[in-house]
Amino acid sequence: MAVLLPQTFMNDAGKSAGPARGAYGVPLDRVLVIHDEIDLPFGEVRSKLGGGVAGHNGLKSLNQGLGGKEFWRVRGGVGRPDSTDPEIVSAYVLSRFREPKEDVERLINESADEVERLLEEMD
Repeated sequence: MAVLLPQTFMNDAGKSAGPARGAYGVPLDRVLVIHDEIDLPFGEVRSKLGGGVAGHNGLKSLNQGLGGKEFWRVRGGVGRPDSTDPEIVSAYVLSRFREPKEDVERLINESADEVERLLEEMD
């Protein structure tokens, strides 16, 4: 097992994840990505193998860099702003959380728990 903490922005994550996958010879279905998800209500955590990108530029980059979309995702719900304007959505996901610190910590902890569950399942 290896953990990669890319030094790129999320939108360019595939530029580091792809070469790392190649260097370690990791099958695509053994790659696990943790990311924010505006299509889930704040605080909800879900995981899935593969799927679309729903306009998420980081997932687009990962699909390209990893050579496919059949990797695991742990999605932490951050909710969606009241607008579909790309600039407003971008500002929303790049801003600080508006929710109480305790709720943000719960989201992080539940996401970490889901990562651990998936890693145990992969063994």
